[in-house]
Parts: sequence; structure tokens; C-alpha cells
Amino acid sequence: MELTNKTILITGASSGIGRKIAELLSYRNNRLVLIARRETLLAELAEMVEANGSQALIFASNALDESSAEECVEQAVKAFKTIDVALLNIGDGPSFNMATVTAADVKHNMSVNYDSMVNYLVPIIKVMKAQGSGTIAHTNSLAGFLGLPMQGPYSAAKAAGRILLDSCRIELEQYGIRVVSLYPGFVATDRIKDDGIPHPFQISEETAAKEMIKGIEQQKSDHLFPAALKLLIKTSNYLPKPAVSAILKRAVPEAY
Repeated sequence: MELTNKTILITGASSGIGRKIAELLSYRNNRLVLIARRETLLAELAEMVEANGSQALIFASNALDESSAEECVEQAVKAFKTIDVALLNIGDGPSFNMATVTAADVKHNMSVNYDSMVNYLVPIIKVMKAQGSGTIAHTNSLAGFLGLPMQGPYSAAKAAGRILLDSCRIELEQYGIRVVSLYPGFVATDRIKDDGIPHPFQISEETAAKEMIKGIEQQKSDHLFPAALKLLIKTSNYLPKPAVSAILKRAVPEAY
């Protein structure tokens, strides 16, 4: 499929990868539903989107509010009749050391990365079932395949999202709904700039956005990038746990 002349819903759209994807898609005559907490940034993005020839509908909403997420989806359908593609793109991965972290920290990070996705996923499935078609894409992370040092809660939340969408991919196929899981490595966003851990093979927001658009257009079940980290993830499946742990200890010595 081509992401041209489509109704595309993007959560986490006000900054980072989500904003860059919205910018790139704004040149393609799309109808963009842009959702995030910061209304001022959304308004600025909507201005740019419309200047580039696409339509923009914005919602300032907290993705942890289930009823607000449902309302955003309902209003998007009222405005544009359909949702062709939904990119669930909310997440946060601050560094945590499990030797010192609190239970509240872990559970909050799970909510930010998992609950925020589920709150939109469920009403979007309902809409796409009624349509008989649609694509649901999720910004996961290569951390969702490994328990990274200093990223345990984030890795766990992303792994949970990976497994849930693997189930969705099977169950929703009969309704014409495709599920695309996107797995970027380290992306140079403001969020990770000062998180205190290394970022090997880091890529720019624009590079990540282009890769994610490609993954959605090619309807890939799983799109892992960049290539070097993809290879590491694939290789780790065949290595014993002690070997993988030794590699990760060298990569993130700050954890010890």
C-alpha cells in the first residue's frame, strides 16, 4: 500500500518520530489525525501539515485516559469517515537500575508504554472491523526482544506489546486488518539525549521515520532496523543466555 490519500491516525504526534512521520506524510495529500498531550505543539504541526497540502485534525489527550482515547477515535471517524492506518507511537524509556528502582516506577513505565497502546488499539480494532479493512502499526523497539541493562521496565513493556500484537495479527486477519510491528533501535530524539546510557548505531529521527513508513507501506509483520542491531537481535536467538548477558554487560557497563 502507499500512504497517500489516506486517513492516518498517529498517537504521540507532537514530537520525535511521530512528528517527523506526520511531516513526511503531509506532502502526500493525506488526512492526518494527530494526537498527543501538548496542544500548542499539535497546533504548530497542524499548520505545517495543512501548508504542505494535507488535512489535519488534532486532539490534545492523555493516552493513559481510556475514555479520552475512545473519544478521539470516535471523533476521527466522524470527521473523516474511516481510519485507514493507525500508528500507535507512544512510549518512554528512561534508564532504571533494578537494584534501586521502585515498584511504582516499573508499573508507571509499563502503563506509559503498554496501557497507552491498548487504550487506542481496542477502539481502533472496532472501527476497522466495521470497515472490513485497515492497518494497525505499533512503534515497538528492539529492546522488546532483550532485557537490556538499565532498560528492564521498558524492555518488558515493549515485549508485552510485541506478544499482544502477534496475537492480534492472527485474530484480526479475517476482518481485513493488517498488523505491522516496527522495531527501531536507538533514535536520536530529545527523550534519549540525556538518559545516561550508550546508544550504539544511533540513527536520526528522519531515517527512523522513513524506515517506519517503508515498513507500513510494505505491510511487514515485523520491521527491524537498523541492519546492524537487527543482526544482533537475530543472532542472540541462537546464543546461550550467559553469552548474551556478557555482550550486554560490555555494552552498558554503567549498570554495574
